Amino acid sequence: MMPDVDDFEEHRPMLLGLAYRLLGSMWDAEDVVQEAWLRWQATDHDEIREPRAFLVTVVSRLALDQLRSARVKREAYTGPWLPEPVDTAEAGPLDTAELRDTVSYATLHMMERLSPPERAVFVLREAFELPYDEIAGIVGASVANARQLHHRASVRLAEGRDRFRPSSEEHAELLAKFMRAAGGGDLAALTELLHEDVVSYNDGGGKVRAALRPVIGRDKVVAFLRGLVARYDFRGVRMLEVNGLPAAMTEVGGHRQLVMLDIRDGRISAIYGVLNPDKLAHVHVG
Repeated sequence: MMPDVDDFEEHRPMLLGLAYRLLGSMWDAEDVVQEAWLRWQATDHDEIREPRAFLVTVVSRLALDQLRSARVKREAYTGPWLPEPVDTAEAGPLDTAELRDTVSYATLHMMERLSPPERAVFVLREAFELPYDEIAGIVGASVANARQLHHRASVRLAEGRDRFRPSSEEHAELLAKFMRAAGGGDLAALTELLHEDVVSYNDGGGKVRAALRPVIGRDKVVAFLRGLVARYDFRGVRMLEVNGLPAAMTEVGGHRQLVMLDIRDGRISAIYGVLNPDKLAHVHVG
């Protein structure tokens, strides 16, 4: 007896959200979920006691395999590699604070620091609330080791982050102020908005001209933005919601750029600029 299509489709949004959190790429997540569908079709329904648990295991293991190979490719990437942003509506269920936090752009970027097993354990525990014994079986570790991996990942992701996150409204207000100050060349206002340790990441992927290294520190970021404003026109800023938080789409020198922020101590601690057109396919304006 073959597994029902409806059973798989019921879980598809959750599976996409899981794979996306593990891979930071919706293109790759879609490939993983498609492969999971093929395995689901090829498996005898009588062998599957719990469809959700079976599919979470299959998707997690496929994503882990892909993540290990992707790390090699990302090391050879032109300039900083940033996750692929997605419209919030495409990010899967966001019913809990943990689901929203683990899909936020800043968290996805920080999860690149983790080893593949650390990332898998963190996502499965934090976002999907799986018990450690199930997580251990998925990643091929002991329960004690799974707990240790989760603890290590949590500590690394907590470094440099606020315990109290700004509201979506506060985030949107700071983003709007930043776009006005940057686009208008108001250096005094811009300096006031930035954390002293701010970092600007720009991902052109070798397809659009962008800084090849992160720009670190308030003075250097202000100088970098001043140079951009002097050289390029900034046009048509539009506000939208990406990865559960406000973002801004603009046109810089004839190329679309998505701007997202991370905030610490009420100031901007990270600026993410995605210009690589391949990474903007899941972000829709208007």
